Order: sequence, then C-alpha cells, then structure tokens
Amino acid sequence: MTETPVLSRKTGITLMGGGEIDTQDVYQALEFAPHLVAADGGANKAMALDLMPEAVIGDLDSLSAQARNRIAPDSIHHVAEQDSVDFEKALRLTCAPFYLGLGFTGRRVDHTLAALSVLVRFPERSILLLDASDIIFSAPPEMRLDLPVGMRLSLYPLGPCDGSSTGLQYPLDGVRLDPVGMIGTSNKVTGPVTLKMTGPCLVILPKAALRIVLHGLGLR
Repeated sequence: MTETPVLSRKTGITLMGGGEIDTQDVYQALEFAPHLVAADGGANKAMALDLMPEAVIGDLDSLSAQARNRIAPDSIHHVAEQDSVDFEKALRLTCAPFYLGLGFTGRRVDHTLAALSVLVRFPERSILLLDASDIIFSAPPEMRLDLPVGMRLSLYPLGPCDGSSTGLQYPLDGVRLDPVGMIGTSNKVTGPVTLKMTGPCLVILPKAALRIVLHGLGLR
C-alpha cells in the first residue's frame, strides 16, 4: 500500500504505542530520535508525560477524549481500515531515517506478535523496538556490532533463514534457522560481531546496547 506521508523528518522518529512504556526509555529515545509520533493510544501515554506528539495516527479507537482535546486537529490522522495494526499505519504515513518504537510489546502477546511481524514486513525501514529489557529489530543483510564480550545476542527467525557470523559462541555458518525448527536464542558475544542474513529474522539484544546498535547500523 502506497500512501502520502503526513509527516516527513530528516532525523529519527520516536514512535509511541499504547502498551507498557518505561518513562526513562521515552526520554532516552527522544535523545536519539527527537520527533515524537503516537500510534493511536500512544497519544494518551505521551499526554501523561506532558509530551506533545507531532502526529497521532491510527484507527483512533483508543485515543482518549482528553488527549484529543489537547492535540491540534490537523495533527490527528484517522486511518479507518482494519487490515493493519496502528504501528503499521504510523509507519506507512511517516518518513524518517529510523524509528525507535516503544509501547508495542509487553502488555498483550497478540499485540507483541503483530508488532514483530511488522518489523520484518518493512525491511527497507530501520525500526528498533524497545521494551522492558531488550532492543528488537529486523536483521539487515549485513551488519557489524562492537558489542561487549559475554553479552546475550538472540536471533529469532520468522521464516526460513540462512546466515553466517563471526564473534558468536555458536556460529551461524551452515545452520538454517526456522521458527518450527532451529532458532538462535541466547547466543553470546565472543568478539566483534558480524552477521550476514537472508530471510526474515529478528535480532534481540539487551537494551543497554542501544547506542552500539544505532552506530553499527549507521544511524548515529
């Protein structure tokens, strides 16, 4: 689906959903991605922190009357179709070099799974989800990360995946990952990590690695 963006920015967008959000994560995300966009009920979260989103996008079934009254009407964008989640709607109607998403995981498993599916359906976008403990993003075809030795690095395939790696306790070379077969969770870093991946695969790292990941992906 091709739609004209309602908001385009040259630096990162912090995208807030209506799920569980750590307040400190919001402020850290805004340091890296200073433009705030809310996906539907994420606007309620923003208002509670006295933050004004530059745009609110979604089917608006979770936007409170109080939040709606405080936000300029031309910043609220109603997308009525029900074939996609609000996270996807917000991505379709914005344009930015990268996104840091909060409030899309944790509260409900079905919402979390839907958000993870969106990550791999937009491989051309740089989207990182932050939750209570982790960073989650879709593996690019190639990347290098200078992570601390011993750090946990998990790979979770959302379809058949092939890859190669250096700097991991359990190398990927010659291993096919598949959600109904071999998965790659709880691996450990042994040195500078390089990954080459084909197929829809998620990378999951501790939240403390956010700055390293942004740098490794060329976003900082």
